[in-house]
Amino acid sequence: MVEVRKRENESAGSLLRRFTKILQRSGFLVRARKGRYYISPQSAHQKKREALRRLDWEKNARQLRKLGKIQ
Repeated sequence: MVEVRKRENESAGSLLRRFTKILQRSGFLVRARKGRYYISPQSAHQKKREALRRLDWEKNARQLRKLGKIQ
């Protein structure tokens, strides 16, 4: 975590600039952005369950198309 304290007679703008510079140097934002969309790998059971759910949904959709309830 990055912490910056306001110096004597320091403006808010210069404090903010100093904070962003320290934040960039720390690499904290780079690591946070890297892991932003990370999806943990699924177990074999989860993959199988998801595949079965998808097959069931497709079967149901085909049936509804035959009946003319959806396009």
